[in-house]
Amino acid sequence: MNPEGKKPGRERRPAGASQHAPEQGYLDGQLLVAMPLMGDPRFERSVIYLCAHSSEGAMGIMVNRPAGSIDFPELLVQLDIIKKGDQIKLPENAETLQVLQGGPVDTGRGFVLHSSDFFIEKATLRIDDDVCLTATVDILKAIAQGEGPRHAILALGYAGWAPGQLESEIQGNGWLHCDADAELIFGDDVEEKYARALRKIGIDPGMLSNDAGHA
Repeated sequence: MNPEGKKPGRERRPAGASQHAPEQGYLDGQLLVAMPLMGDPRFERSVIYLCAHSSEGAMGIMVNRPAGSIDFPELLVQLDIIKKGDQIKLPENAETLQVLQGGPVDTGRGFVLHSSDFFIEKATLRIDDDVCLTATVDILKAIAQGEGPRHAILALGYAGWAPGQLESEIQGNGWLHCDADAELIFGDDVEEKYARALRKIGIDPGMLSNDAGHA
C-alpha cells in the first residue's frame, strides 16, 4: 500500500481486455479479496471495491470494516449538517447508514460509495452503471434530507496503490478479484462479506489455501 500515493486518474479499460486479468486490463469496478499471503495486517480479511485503476495506480474503498463506534447521525451533528435535536427526524436510510474504515490513506476524509440513482455534476465519479463515488459534503446533506441515493456507505479514508503495485500484489497471491454486486458493497451484514466474497469466487472459506490462483 502507498499511504502517500495520489488518487489515480480515471482511465478506460482497453477494448476487448478481460476484466479478470490484471496483466491485460484494469480492474476498476471489481472487488479485491485479501489472501493470507498479502502480508499487511491493515488489510487482513478485507474486501475492497476498486474505484479507479489505471497506469497511474489504483484507489479503492474497504467495504467490510466498521469504523468503530462512529455513528452517522452523530457525524452529521459534528459536521454542522444537522442540529443535535434533529437526529430523531432523519430518514431511515440516514439513521442506519454504515460508517466504515475505507483504508489507511486520508482517514480524516469521507468517501460515499453509492448507487447510481444519485449524481452531483463535477463531484460524482461514475465507476460503472450501478456504483458511484462522491466525496463532497453535499451528498451527506442530501442523505440527511431524504434526497440521497437509495444505497450508500460512508467510508473514512481509502486504499491507494502506486503504479504497478496492485498488479504485483495480485501476481504474488496477495489478492483475489471478482465481479462486484450490490449486496457485497452495500449489504448490512458487514462481518459476512469476506466469506461471501470468497464463496462468490468459488472458494470455501474453511479451505482457503495460500496457493489459490486468480478468480
